[in-house]
This record gives sequence, C-alpha cells and structure tokens, in this order.
Amino acid sequence: MRPNSEIHVMVVDDKRGSREALEKMIAKEGFRVSLAHDAETALEAIERDPASVVITDLRMPGMDGIRLLKEVKRRNPRTEVILISGVGTVESAVEAMREGAYDFLTKPLERVVVRKAIEKAVEVQELMRENEDLRAQLQSLRDESGFIGNHPSVRAVKELVRQVAPTSATVLILGESGTGKELVASAIHSLSERRSGPYIKLNCAALPETLLESELFGYERGAFTGAAQRKEGRFRLAHGGTLFLDEIGDMPLVLQPKILRVLQEGEFERVGGTETLKADVRIVASTNRDLERAVAERAFREDLYYRLNVIRVQLPALRERRGDVPLLAEHFLQRFAAKNSRPVTGFSREAVAILSNHDWPGNVRELENTVERAVVLSRGEILTPEDLPSHFARPQKPAGEAPLPPEAPVLTIPVGTPLAEIERRVILETLRRAGGDKSEAARQLGIATRTIYRKIGPPDGRG
Repeated sequence: MRPNSEIHVMVVDDKRGSREALEKMIAKEGFRVSLAHDAETALEAIERDPASVVITDLRMPGMDGIRLLKEVKRRNPRTEVILISGVGTVESAVEAMREGAYDFLTKPLERVVVRKAIEKAVEVQELMRENEDLRAQLQSLRDESGFIGNHPSVRAVKELVRQVAPTSATVLILGESGTGKELVASAIHSLSERRSGPYIKLNCAALPETLLESELFGYERGAFTGAAQRKEGRFRLAHGGTLFLDEIGDMPLVLQPKILRVLQEGEFERVGGTETLKADVRIVASTNRDLERAVAERAFREDLYYRLNVIRVQLPALRERRGDVPLLAEHFLQRFAAKNSRPVTGFSREAVAILSNHDWPGNVRELENTVERAVVLSRGEILTPEDLPSHFARPQKPAGEAPLPPEAPVLTIPVGTPLAEIERRVILETLRRAGGDKSEAARQLGIATRTIYRKIGPPDGRG
C-alpha cells in the first residue's frame, strides 16, 4: 500500500470541534488531511485536489452525508466515503452501504478504528486499480488464436499456431483434459486458407464403434436396419474445410486403417456403399492419451500415429503456468458477469492467491466453471475467498477439530479491533447480506431485533 503521507483524506463536518479533533487523530497516523465545513465546500475542494477517502458527518445543514456520498461517487467512483454519526441508526447505515459507502462509524470515534477504516478503504481502491491493470493486460494479450496467457509455453503455442494454420499439414494437439485443445483446433481453422469452409467436430470417445463409423463416413440407404435414406458423414460435410477429431486416442483399432486411408489417399466409402468418394479435408486431431505408449501397447496403429503427428502442438497443464491464472480468471469473470448480468468487477487479493495456488486437476475448464459459479453466487462486486468452493478457500483443519461449515461467509477483522467495533461490523455486514431486513439479520445472529437497535443506535437518532 502507498505510504500514508501520499493518501489524502478529506474530513467534512459542520461542527468545528469535531472537525479539528478528527483532523488531529488522522494526522497523527501520517495521512494528509484537509477540512471542509459543509458538503458544497468539500466538493469544490476535491475538484481541485482529489481525495482518496472522504470522511463525512451524516447530519449536516444543506446537503447531508448521504447526498454528499452520492455526489462524490457520481464524480469519482474510485473515491471511498466513510460516514460518521453521533448516534448511529440501522436505517442510515444500511442506506449508506447501499449507496456505496465504504464504512459507517459512530461517535465517539476511536483512533484505531478510524485508522483501520481508512487503510481498508485505500486497500479497496488499490485492489480496483490492480483489477483494472489486469483487464488492460488481458486486452493486450488477446489475439486471433483466442488462447490466453503470457507464460513462455503459451507464447510458443500461439506462435506455432500462427505458423502452421495457413498450411495444409495435419496437426495433432496433445494435452490433459481441459487445457484448451478444442480452442486451438478452432484457431487453426479460423487462421487457415479454409476458414470460409466448414469446421466440423467429432468426439471419437463419445460414440460406439458402429455409430462412429457411420458418423465419419456416412451410410447408404439400407446399409443396416433403420437406414431409411442415405446420410452423409463428417468427412463429406467437412469437404473444403477442417475436420476436428477430438480424443482420437480412443478411436477403435478396426476403424484406424480407414482413417489412415483418408489421410494418405484422400478417399473413403460410405457404410454399405461401393462408390469411392474424395475427401478434400484438413485433419486436426487431439487426445489426452499418451499415443506413443498406446502404440507400444498395440492399442494404436503406429503408421496412423506418424501420419497424424506431422505437426505436434503440446498444451501445458494450468498448474505449469500458474502466472496465467489471474488473466484467465479475469477473462472468465468478464464473460460470465456480462452473460448473467451480475455487477462483479474483480477479485480480492486473497481470492487471486487461492486461485493461483490451486493445482487445477481439471485445468482451464475447471477454472472456467469455478469462476462462473463464483460470479453467479456472489453478493458483492469483488469476488472473495468466501465466493469460492470451500475446499479452495478453507485450510485443512487439524485432526480432532470440528470441520468448518461449507460456504460459511467470512468477515476479516484485524487483530486489536475493539470488541464493540467487532460487534458493530458483524451486525452491519449481516444486515447488508440480509438486504436490510433487521428481523432476518437478528435471526442469523441469534439475537433479538431490539439488540440490533441497541448496538447500532435507535431509528430516530441524529448525527
């Protein structure tokens, strides 16, 4: 975080004594402080000298703290606003949070509470700046390949794709499940001379042998029971374009000679037919299997392997390029926030650290699903550890200790925070999550509704 001396805090309070007392308190912590006796003066001042944090009294003549909050946020959404009040009210606290206030403090103010509120507000600002920088970096790395990342292995894949795409060479894409093999295959087609032609896909592991042959080569009417009319296969449908054979390592041995024939001679026949057809098709294949081992075990034809392995593209596992996790996560966040109309704008540092340290056995596909889930279920603008699956965000408990409840929300409070302040923060956060419903918040906290008023303040208090 920036040195305190570089952080400008504007204090707005119509009472001179309160204003100057707060100035001394903040200045002792090393922050740069300026004062204003009303909202209009404050707005004029921060136009000339922008403030990182505005601390304003709730009740003031003319424009009150809530209206000042709205105006500050309208002019500069990055400026964080902290409201203070002589006697806090539940309604005012909830309204302030809904309008974008970072915090709501009640008088008398304690120095440690004010300092920590300012520090956390500045931390939020810097987090937003980091997320904006991440988005800018992501935008600069987007290219026609669609493959996102800045790791040397990813840059090598991008360069190889750009080199081989314009050619007619057969390409074999290798990598674990979820590493993006289909994305690379699509990029090869879209960058090739065949991009105006069809791009046809077939998962070789998804169909039994008899159906797979029919899907690949088509069949004639009467070729088997139920073949009421001729059907064209994928080779015919892909004529003039690209055929992507996904999971070709699972291709049955009996069909492999027919695939080899198409690759070598460009010819095939429909099932039940005698007419020899020409296949003007570029083959891109992929697998997560070790084909060299499969060849050694006679589970895959050696001649077909060498015919497929003209250009070999090896995709790295996500755990081998952890530095790309924040970029990929940001990419998925933008996509799913827009798709689901969710106001999510970024990740907390803790969430990024958790994502970066995860092993990702499901690779990029697992990360994509994780971010989509987090975006859909999040209640805030920033995704935090509590928005991630429990086995991501929670450390393992030592033997003998009770397990943590799954998906339990977490509120981080610095060590040394006064107990009264801890109570207030927990109540305010629970109110926020309950949408301002005091009865529901009381139920979740296991207290009476009147206790909420007693801890925060009566509904008719004045600041």
